[in-house]
Amino acid sequence: MPKMKTHNGARKRFRVTGSGKLMRERANRRHYLEHKPSSYKRRLKPDTTVAKADVARIRRMLGI
Repeated sequence: MPKMKTHNGARKRFRVTGSGKLMRERANRRHYLEHKPSSYKRRLKPDTTVAKADVARIRRMLGI
């Protein structure tokens, strides 16, 4: 059987920590930033963990 390919969209969006957790960036931090409040942009800054309901699907896409 051939090797399983990593889903390229998932590869760009998610990363795995050393302990095995899946991390993602928050939405709304890409463009139109000049009219968003600074407090809102600060809140969007830190990466967050992926929801528990999505973990199995994303792991399968990443080939983990």
